[in-house]
Amino acid sequence: MPQLDLTLDQLLTTTRSVRKRLDLTRPVELEIIRECLEIALQAPTGSNSQRWHFVVVTDVEKRLAIADLYRRSFAVYRNAPAPVSRLAEDSPRMQTQKRVVDSADYLAEHLHEVPVFVIPCIAGRIEKLSLEGQAGSWGSILPAAWSFMLAARARGLGSAWTTLHLPYEKEAAAILGIPYEKITQTSLLPVAYTIGTDFKPASREPLDNVLHMNAW
Repeated sequence: MPQLDLTLDQLLTTTRSVRKRLDLTRPVELEIIRECLEIALQAPTGSNSQRWHFVVVTDVEKRLAIADLYRRSFAVYRNAPAPVSRLAEDSPRMQTQKRVVDSADYLAEHLHEVPVFVIPCIAGRIEKLSLEGQAGSWGSILPAAWSFMLAARARGLGSAWTTLHLPYEKEAAAILGIPYEKITQTSLLPVAYTIGTDFKPASREPLDNVLHMNAW
């Protein structure tokens, strides 16, 4: 598949969580999803144990059913009392936060229209593990999912790491035939071509605000 003309640093600094700029009308070829997943399989894995599975959902009715679970969870999340913000109403960070909220609303409303869902899973029930066991499991699947997202970005696709369907993980497992007692769903990545490819680095805290050398 053709790739965007990006340096490695550009790829790493412009792979965004894409919501409002997902092209909901353009089909995504299964071949390109497989290509990105092949790259994901090369990610490092904790304890040299690759226990990953990836459920790819393109069926219209199943996407709608999963999106309905997501919206049920999103409604609770969206209507929860907002924490008191110390940001000024007209501050750049507050404006960024408002844009994020607006894009989250958009994704919840249109999730079923996204042509492909990728659900990274890991063998076993993570919540039954010790803290270090859970950390090792997340530390295995997250690099693979991020590698997938980077590979997708390089090919003109966008995605976002979402977890709001997980309160209804058992219901999602029933929809998709996932053996719930043996497999943990870790996220849901909506995947589509992006409307334009001109993503920019995000505004972040200066490094020195978050860097701690040898002690906190």
